[in-house]
Parts: sequence; C-alpha cells; structure tokens
Amino acid sequence: MDMVSYAYRDAAAQTVSTKKVAISPSDELTYPFGELAVDLTQSELRETAYEILVGACRSFNSGKTLKYVSSSVKSSTSSSSSKAASKVKKALGLKKNLESVSGKKASTVGVAELMRVQMGISEPTDTRVRRAFLRVAAGQLGRRLESMVLPLELLQQFKISDFPNPQEYEVWQRRNLKLLEAGLVLHPCLPLDEIDTRPKQLQQIIRGALVKPMETTKHSESMLELRNLSTSLACRSFDGSSPEICHWADGTPLNLRLYQILLEACFDVNDKISVIEEVDEVLEIIKKTWVVLGIDQMFHNICFSWVLFHRYVATSQVQKELLFAADNLLSDVAKDSKTVKHPTCSQTLSSLLGLIVGWAEKRLLVYHDSFYRDNIDSMQSLLSMSLSATEILVEHSSGNYHKRSKEVDVAFSRVDSYIRASMIRTFSQGKERLISSRKSSKQQHNPLPILSILAQNVSDLAFNEKEIYSAVLKRWHPLATGVAVATLHACYGNELKKFVSGISELTPDAVQVLIAADKLEKDLVQMAVVDAVDSEDGGKSLMTEMTPYEAEAVIANLVKSWISTRVDRLKEWVTRNLQQEIWNPRANKERVAPSGVEVLRSIDETFEAFFLLPIPMHPDLLPELMNGLDRCLQNYILKAISGCGSRSAFVPTMPALTRCSTGSKFRVFRKKERSPMVSYRKSQSGTTNGDDSFSIPQLCVRINTLHSIRKELDVLEKRTISQLRDNTRVHDDNIVDGLGKCFELSVASCLEGIQQLSEAISYKIIFHELRHIFWDYLYVADVSSSRIEPFLQELENNLEIISATVHDRVRTRVITNVMKASFDGFLLILLAGGPCRAFSLADAAIIDEDLKFLMDLFWSDGDGLPTDLVDKYSATLKGILPLFHTDTAILIEQLEHATEDNFGTSVKSRLPLPPTSGNWSPTELSTIMRVLCYRNDKIASKFLKKKYNLPKKL
Repeated sequence: MDMVSYAYRDAAAQTVSTKKVAISPSDELTYPFGELAVDLTQSELRETAYEILVGACRSFNSGKTLKYVSSSVKSSTSSSSSKAASKVKKALGLKKNLESVSGKKASTVGVAELMRVQMGISEPTDTRVRRAFLRVAAGQLGRRLESMVLPLELLQQFKISDFPNPQEYEVWQRRNLKLLEAGLVLHPCLPLDEIDTRPKQLQQIIRGALVKPMETTKHSESMLELRNLSTSLACRSFDGSSPEICHWADGTPLNLRLYQILLEACFDVNDKISVIEEVDEVLEIIKKTWVVLGIDQMFHNICFSWVLFHRYVATSQVQKELLFAADNLLSDVAKDSKTVKHPTCSQTLSSLLGLIVGWAEKRLLVYHDSFYRDNIDSMQSLLSMSLSATEILVEHSSGNYHKRSKEVDVAFSRVDSYIRASMIRTFSQGKERLISSRKSSKQQHNPLPILSILAQNVSDLAFNEKEIYSAVLKRWHPLATGVAVATLHACYGNELKKFVSGISELTPDAVQVLIAADKLEKDLVQMAVVDAVDSEDGGKSLMTEMTPYEAEAVIANLVKSWISTRVDRLKEWVTRNLQQEIWNPRANKERVAPSGVEVLRSIDETFEAFFLLPIPMHPDLLPELMNGLDRCLQNYILKAISGCGSRSAFVPTMPALTRCSTGSKFRVFRKKERSPMVSYRKSQSGTTNGDDSFSIPQLCVRINTLHSIRKELDVLEKRTISQLRDNTRVHDDNIVDGLGKCFELSVASCLEGIQQLSEAISYKIIFHELRHIFWDYLYVADVSSSRIEPFLQELENNLEIISATVHDRVRTRVITNVMKASFDGFLLILLAGGPCRAFSLADAAIIDEDLKFLMDLFWSDGDGLPTDLVDKYSATLKGILPLFHTDTAILIEQLEHATEDNFGTSVKSRLPLPPTSGNWSPTELSTIMRVLCYRNDKIASKFLKKKYNLPKKL
C-alpha cells in the first residue's frame, strides 16, 4: 500500500452503518467540567435530574396537579401531526428525522412522558416522585421549587412504605444525603467561609446517616438539625440578605452534570445518534430547571455543545451533523463570551474549549489519518469547531482579542501548523512503508531506488492534497496547497540531502533519484506558484521556503567528476603507451601507430558511455567532455611529434665569408678536405642520436597516425552530433551550433604536426641522412668531379621509402617538403658552402645541368610532382643561377651599385659587409656578395680583399 491509498479507506468507510450505533465510552475524552467529589452513580444522578425536572414543571404550572399520560395509553393520545420542522434543529443544522419517538406534536403532558421515557425512568419511580410533589404541594401551597431544598423535602415526604423494600429506601435516602453534601459542602454555589462550622456539622450528620439510616419524620431531632443546617447553607447570599432562591444544586460541576443528563434526553433512545423531532418542546421544559441549577443561556450553550460533541465522539464519529451542530452552538458561545464576566462560567467555558481543541487537534495534526474523501465534511466541521474554540480561548487569555487578532491570525496560524504536521507525518509513514516493503522483497531484481519511488508518491500525495483537503483548508488558509507542497518539498529535500552526501560517483541509482527529485520539485513548485498567484507577495514567501534541490547541478557535478576521471585515465594511458610505442611501419596495413588507433577507440568508447548516461543535460555537458578529450588527444599529438627535430635542427650554420684562393695551393687543400667525407659516410649506419624511433620510416608512421587522427575526428564529430540529436530527440541546429568546433585543438595540432614532421623528414634526409653525399661532398674542391648524381641516387631511394610508407593523402605534401629542402640545400651549397667550395664561370653550366637533374627527379617524367609545383619551389634557385654565368667585373659593378643604393653614394676605401637576410635574389646585396666570395677568380679575390678585407680561409 503506497502513501496515498485513500481508495481503500473510502471503501471501508462506506460500509459503516449510521443506524443502531451504540454509545461506547471514549477514553480520549475526560469530563471537562470537573469530577464530583461524592460517590453518586449515573443512575442516581439521572433520578435526581428527573426529580428536579418534574418539580420545575410543577412550579411553572402554578401548583396545579400535574397530570400525565402513561406509556400504555400514550399511543392513544390525539393531537395534530407534526408538519413544521424543529426550529432548534434548523438552527443547529440538523436534518429532520423520518420517524420520531412519538410521531406526533407533543403536548406538555406528552412531553413530560416523553422525557420519562427518554431518561429511562421507570413508571413506579415516576409515580413515586409525582406523589411526593403532590404531598409537598399540599403542605406548602404556592411555594416554588427554587425556594426549597428539594432533597430535604423528599427525605421528609418519603417513608419506607413508599418503596418496594427497605433496601431500596436506604439507597434512595443515601443518594439524597450525598446530594446535600455535594450541593452544599463539596460544590456550593457560593464559597464557604473557612471559619464556618456548619459545613462540617452537616457532613458529620450525613456521614452518620450513611452508616445508619436516619429518622426523617418531621419532628425528629436528626431531621430538624439536618434541615436547619442545610437550609442555612442553601440560603446564603453574597450580601448577607435572605435570598428567595435556595442554592443547593447550582454549584459547578454538580449543576452541569445534572443538566447534561437532562440534555441527553434530546437523543432518540432507539437511535443514539439522532436528535428527536420533539427537541424544541423537550428543551423548553428542560429550561424550566435553569433557576434551580443556576443555568443561563451561555451555560446552556456550553453544556449542549459538550453533549453534542461528546455524543459525536462516543458514537464512533459517524454522525457529522452532531459535530456541525456543536460547531454552530459554539459560534453563539463565541458571541456571548465577549460579554462574560462571571469567573465560574469563564472557567467552565475554558475547560470545555480546551478539551475540544485538544481532542480535535489530535486528529487535525494528522488529518490524513482521520479524514478522507467521503468524510471530508466532518473535517470541515471539526476544523471550524476547533478554530472557533481556539479563538475564544485566545480572547480569554489575551484579554483583548481584537487587538491580538490583528497581530496574529489564530485560525491561519493553527491551520498552517495542521497542514505542516500532517504532511510531515504522512511523508514519514510513506517512507517507512517503502523501507519495510523493500526489506521484505530482497529477492526483487533491479528494484527502483527508494527515493525514486518516494518522489512519485510525494507527487501523488501533493495532488491528492490539493484535490481533497485544500478545498476545505483554504477557508482559513488561502495558501493551503502552497504550504502543503512546501512542507513536502522540505521533507523530501532532507532525505535527498542525506542521499547526495553519500554519493561519491555517478551511478544509475543516483541519476534515477536525482532526475525523480528534479521532476518532483518542478511539480511542487508549479503547484505552489499557481496557489499563490493571487496572494499579496505573489508566493515569494513560499518560494523562499522551498530551498532548491539543485538536482540538475548535482547531476552536472557528478557527470563532470565522471568526465574528469575518464579524461585523467586517458591522459595516463597516453603517457604510458607513447613510452612503449615503436612506430613500426609494419604494425598494421594502414601503417599507423597502434597507440593512435587505441586512443581514438578510447575516445569513441567514452562518448558512447557518456550518451548512455541517463541524464537530461547531454547538450550542456558535452562541450566539457569534448574539451577534456580534445586536450588529451592534443597531448598525444604533441608527444608524438616531440623530439622529431625541425628545419633549424638539421640545416648547418652558414660559415663566415671568405675569398677564394687560386692556383696550386687550392688543389692541395682540396685533396686534404676530401678524406673526412669517407669517414663520415661510414658513420651513417644509424641515426644521429642512435634512437631508431626517429628514423625516416618511423617519422612517416607518425605522419600517417596524425593524418588518421585528423580523418577520424571528422567521423567522430558527425557521429557525436547524430548521437546528441537522437538523445535529445530534438533536431535543433542551435544545439549543434552551440557545441562550437569539435576537437579544435587536436585538429590544429594535427595539421601543424604533419607540417612539422614533413619538414623534419625533409631536412633530416637532405642534411642528415644524405649529408655525406650532399653537404660534405657536392662541389667540394673540384666541381666536375663531385657532382650531384650520387646524391640523386640516394635521394630517390628515400623518396621511394616515403612513397611506400606515407599515406597517399599526405604523400605529396611530404615529397614537396623534401623537394623544397633539397632546393634550399642546393642554394645553401652555392652561396654558403664554406671555403672548400669555389666556382668558376665554366662551372656554371655544370650547376645548371645538376639543377635540371634534381628537378627531373621530382618531376619524374610526369609521374612525380606537378611541373608548376616544381617550378614554384625552384624559382629562387633558377633566378640566382644566372649570376654564376655573369662576368666578375659585371658582378662587382652590380655589387657596387647595390651598395650605393643601400648605404649611399659616399666613396670609401672600405665597404660595409652586407647583412645576410636569407632572402636570396639576383639583385639582393648579400646574394651578389656571396657569388663573388665563391668566384674562383683573381679579380674577385682582389676586390673582396680591397673593399671588405675578407680572408682566404677561416
């Protein structure tokens, strides 16, 4: 049974019959007006009340003989049928009975007989009582009941012969003596003086008579003493004058107890929850006892309210009309209470109200246990009665109710506390039931988390509250629904807080609970907002009370933690696997590094796991995951290209400028310079640093890996966008646009890495792998004997390795970089090859031819690089070669003109050495200068000596 199984209680309530309901003593209700300090049974009190009633009716009939109709002839009593509804019932909100006790409009005599039946007085007892009053009337003609002490008169009138047996007479005598003690000593109307000895004397006589029956004849000594003491105590007054009324039955609580018995005669003896149709006439003759019992209208309303309320409680609370009637009477009490000055009445009222409020609040503080759809009207009546009683109590305690009511709305405050208390209890009960149910079903597979179920139950409870209870509660609390949902929000929030504090990682249960909590909060907040839309503050106070669960933020933080864990794990994997990676070209047919394949697979699995998370905010958190994985992949790329070298690492430093030596000495130098090349060539069996992972094939594998990553990132981006759309079920381009560029860092690093590796391969081949036949060999000493053919052969072998290893989509870029590096190297040899190289005008044709051979290698009869690409990168070199064909004098003239353009026309014996810009061109000062420096010509040597003072050797 879940928290909101009201249907079961509704069905059970419908089986309760409202007919023939027995009165059961209620342990929950104590008598509100105080207990009697004398031992009198309910039957004895009832007989006493009846005696007072009969006496009062006799007095109001001016002493005439009271006629009555016995029950045996009651049915023959003729009168007009009752057509008009009872005024009392109408005022109290009670429905008309289909059948009444008499079925006819009663006469005075008929009502008296009705009272006898209703009070359960036997006919012999009734006959004896009426006979006694006839005797009293005969002896004291015209004397009214309130001017005599009735027990004294009855004691004197009755003898043993009036009773069936002596024992019954003794019981009757003891009862009247106890009444005297109760009314005159124990519960007097006027307070007794402590120094007055009469009460103790009276008690001694009574106590003695209780042990041994006393003589009650008119002139007996004991009876005279009893009469004198009783009469003197009964005829006291506040001012010491002789009153016309004897006070023997008007002290509280005796009078209220007797009056209550009379009022209970208003209920049908055959149907304990129905008020008789003749209630107007019954109450009319009951009111004749007011003067004897000291009752007024307010006392009547107080006592009748108690009788109705007690009957409602004692009959299992099945007749809600009784509660409604009691509530209506209390509204009259509330009006009268504003003018009440009598302390006894005020105290009596406070006792009754306190009892009603206490009993009502036990149910209202847990109204979900006490009321349901079918008896919700009872809840409204109980609420009304309890709040009316509370307001009267507040008025009496504060002394100025109107002023206090402006400061605090009593009804609003109490209803607020009822709502919160009952909601808290119902929530706790529902939670405990769930826990108990879960313990008893341990074998259940994959059960929903308790808090997920609880969230749904709380939502159901909130909607039930609005539908069933709030309609009643809104009469006194305009934000009844809002307070209820705010209380439930806080209750569930406390449980959620404890749950969240125990979460250390993202789990399916955690996500289920948090999503359920988020949905619940939205439902509750919406209900509160709707309920408070017309309130003064627009519901701000309720919203302040409803501290947000922030379930989405908790989920987001857990997902971020999950992302951080996955990213950190991938970072560790990258570092560990790159240390073991050997970049083997034969590792797979794609000639990519296994680590590159694995890192992409890990990223793809991470995305799949992310989209499998049962969370509602994938679009919001996806960028964080992508950024983290992007940084990881970028880290892999940077580590993959780290240590592979660059252009500057392989290109040799340009030597200082010198002028050429001519003659036989140069040839000797040339022979000496050729020997180191052989030894260097022999040292080329390994790489520069001895690490084979940076060989040309391994570098090619790195390029393939970066290219593969770049290509797969495009595929991964499309797949991620597709998964995002499928997950959100919304084909909104704004969501995709909000992601920005996927893997922006990695894509950029791939492109830069491929370029860097291409340059590294190119310049490593030209200046490192083939150094022995290029930089250390080409045109060293004798140009004609150290031409480019050996270099071209080895270069072609390396190009074949590149073509076989590098992916065809990046192969052209790599070979283009090799071509560019070879052209740069060729140009560097011509312009900065060092003092071991010198060129004559005759060597220019050889250089032209060698350059053509080099260009043809890359063009490869149309199977290599495009002609326009070869021409583009060889343009600088081809533009400079005409200088090697130019006469020395002309070169000197060009240099001087260029110097004047750069440094002015002032003639100096020495010219400044032009800076090396590296931007070689046939008109650039440094380029012309270097062609002259490597010109094997005396004129050039003398010019350089004279103008620049350049040495012949370093």
